[in-house]
Amino acid sequence: MLQTVVHYGCHLLIPLFIALVWYKSNWKIAFLIMFSGMWIDIDHLLATPVFDPNRCSINFHPLHTYYALAVYIILALFKKTRLIGLGLVIHLVADTIDCLFM
Repeated sequence: MLQTVVHYGCHLLIPLFIALVWYKSNWKIAFLIMFSGMWIDIDHLLATPVFDPNRCSINFHPLHTYYALAVYIILALFKKTRLIGLGLVIHLVADTIDCLFM
């Protein structure tokens, strides 16, 4: 139970915190863009079974690899893609925290 709360709390609260602190005037848009990083979980559809509570996503799913993380970090470096990159990096950080609980 705690693992689920921490995992989904990170997915939700970290983007919200960043949006409220650094993007005050457009925090809703900033939050939604970062939160849309959840879409990388679409790669879970390639796995069998699609959901396995005992499986670490990091380096298992194609969009959850260290190579993908490098691309996400590069996206976060540029102003036009920063929020997308941050959302994706935050997603992988949350998934890494989830893996640590296993």
